[in-house]
Amino acid sequence: MRIEDTDLARRMEGADQVILEGLRWLGLDWDEGPEKDEGFGPYYQSQRLPLYRTYAQRLLQEDQAYRCYCSPERLEQMRQEQQRRGEPPGYDRRCRELGGAEARRYEAQGIKPVIRFKVPLEGKTSFHDVLRGEISFANSSLDDFVLLKSDGYPTYHLANVVDDHLMEITDVLRADEWISSTPRHILIYQAFGWQPPRYIHLPLILEKSGGKMSKRLGDVSLASYRQRGYLAEAIVNYLALLGWSPGDTQEFFTLEELVERFSWERISVSPAIFDRERLDWFNKWYIRHFASDRIAQAVAPYLRETYGQDERSQGTAHSPQAWRELLVEHVREEVDSLNEIPTRVGFLFRDEIDYTAEAREVLGAPTARTVLETFVEKLNSLPSLDVAKASSVLQELRLRFKEKDNLRAREVMFPVRASLTGALEGPSLAAVIALLGKERCIQRVRSSQDSS
Repeated sequence: MRIEDTDLARRMEGADQVILEGLRWLGLDWDEGPEKDEGFGPYYQSQRLPLYRTYAQRLLQEDQAYRCYCSPERLEQMRQEQQRRGEPPGYDRRCRELGGAEARRYEAQGIKPVIRFKVPLEGKTSFHDVLRGEISFANSSLDDFVLLKSDGYPTYHLANVVDDHLMEITDVLRADEWISSTPRHILIYQAFGWQPPRYIHLPLILEKSGGKMSKRLGDVSLASYRQRGYLAEAIVNYLALLGWSPGDTQEFFTLEELVERFSWERISVSPAIFDRERLDWFNKWYIRHFASDRIAQAVAPYLRETYGQDERSQGTAHSPQAWRELLVEHVREEVDSLNEIPTRVGFLFRDEIDYTAEAREVLGAPTARTVLETFVEKLNSLPSLDVAKASSVLQELRLRFKEKDNLRAREVMFPVRASLTGALEGPSLAAVIALLGKERCIQRVRSSQDSS
């Protein structure tokens, strides 16, 4: 793990911690890097500036680089003229053979130069890409690119080559938009007499519209996907299949399985399309099929954020963890993301119930009060409540009023549900009763009778 933070214009305070925390959440830990120094640190490029300046000076001394004093205004004018003539943009090498006297005159004016690499004017630069084979660029198509900026910070080209060599990087995987930069890196390796790493340029991930995806997993950040209730395992599983195929019909993988099955040969060179609907489908599947304890753990922060607590097990027959698992077990089929769960179980956390118009109508029915009074009598006869006991109570209630008053099931169950939740729809009624507990159920029934 290396933090490449040498672009001052784009650097944001705390962005590194967002990256590290995001990777930890995804389960993508690193063997070496920040907080895990294995002897190749520091791992922040901004802490390695003297190193890059030393290597830039070496290239200057060996006449493989030169100082360029061209102003930003002059470079912009040059680019505009090139565009007007229909020429590809690139530095015109004005300072490549600059005399010492002229250079000293610029420095006397306080102009701070950049350091540019001396690209060979003839020949070609080639490299091997694992996915695409041999790739060559005519040196005449490359301009003399900047190695060290006037503020003393390196460009991506210099910093990454130096760091990849010193950190003994063997494989460089990056988006195929960097293919055009690779000959520059090969030239730097050659200038230092170093062996380049193996290059694997991966296909881009595109929006459905065909536009390029940002580095932040689409038009929102990874943290936003987490906030919106996506499971880390669903995101990893989905992203792993963008541009890579396992070679069979298997779609769901653990991280360990992905590591075991992965191979370069099954990477496509064609761009992948980021389909949010398919990501949603993966997320639904994981919510429905993961163990209840895993989903209970994952949903706890959303409940705390919404209600200031993640369970209300006191007075029920369940421990806090068992209470959360029971909640999850009976709402997971109804939701597509974790952040939907709090809105579906508000009646468990709020002491005051808001009744829908339909619920009020049910509670006002002539038989509702008798049903609810009988329900309370049955609860009072029980020392505690779990789902099985609640199911038995409801079954007894249905049979009693069917035989005695010929009431339909809904004429019995709806008043109970309306009094406990304020609505006519929701999780299993037996689970609702068990989650609320005996005392809260009785209290709610009495409150509903007062308000009806």
